[in-house]
Amino acid sequence: MRRESRNQERNSFKTLIYVSGSIALLAIIAFVIGFIAFSNKIENDASQNGFSTSKISDLVPNTIKNQTSTEEASSSMGKTVNEIQDNTTSNKVEENKEHETSTYSSNSSSIKNTTKQEDETSKVEETNVEQTFTSEEEKTEVKEDEKVEDPVFTVPVEGEVLREFATDKLVYSETLQEWIVHNGIDIKADKTTVVKASAAGKVSSIKNDPRYGLTVTIEHANGFKTVYANLLTAEFVTEGEEVEAGQTIGTVGNTATFEILDEPHLHFEIIKDGQYLDPSTCLINE
Repeated sequence: MRRESRNQERNSFKTLIYVSGSIALLAIIAFVIGFIAFSNKIENDASQNGFSTSKISDLVPNTIKNQTSTEEASSSMGKTVNEIQDNTTSNKVEENKEHETSTYSSNSSSIKNTTKQEDETSKVEETNVEQTFTSEEEKTEVKEDEKVEDPVFTVPVEGEVLREFATDKLVYSETLQEWIVHNGIDIKADKTTVVKASAAGKVSSIKNDPRYGLTVTIEHANGFKTVYANLLTAEFVTEGEEVEAGQTIGTVGNTATFEILDEPHLHFEIIKDGQYLDPSTCLINE
């Protein structure tokens, strides 16, 4: 039984091999037949389209040539790209140089313009300074040409001189009962007698002095001052007022404490730059 089964298996295997070989052989034969038929069809198509086998073969080198030229073109293209990159880099460098040159030129121009403006400003300032100096010189010349003469003093009130001017000698004071310095003159006049400005000027002060009594001071040109003391009233003028020569400024009184025992009079002084002058030598009679 075992032998029979083995023989059957062997027979089945051999049959399978034969069948497989037959199928493979048939497949090979079919492939060869198909290939031959396909080749014949290609040749027929080529002959119908006017192509010969030699022409077909000639196409192959051309294809190779085309490939070669394509490779060369590709190589050339690659080189051109590199060159373009190099050229682009060079162009950028040149553009940067041109930009820097332009910027430097612009900055140089700006510096030149600024320097020019500063020079012009300096010239204008120098011109202004020169004009200022010239103007000051002209003003000085005008002032010298328009030099104001010293004022002419007139008698502020008519009357007898009770006490003379005394700075280098002493005079006796009845009120003080002693010998004193007298910086002005005392002109005798009744109370309420009108006192006039001795010269044109500006009233600088009106005050009650502890020693001189009610006093008016007038400033005149070239540093001169006149002082009117021992007044009864001074209501005719105000401080800061401009007065003319002969204008009423007050009335005679008896308000000076250090001359209270003297007769009513006007105590009158003339001062030049802080120095007392003798009014008797400066006054003129109208």
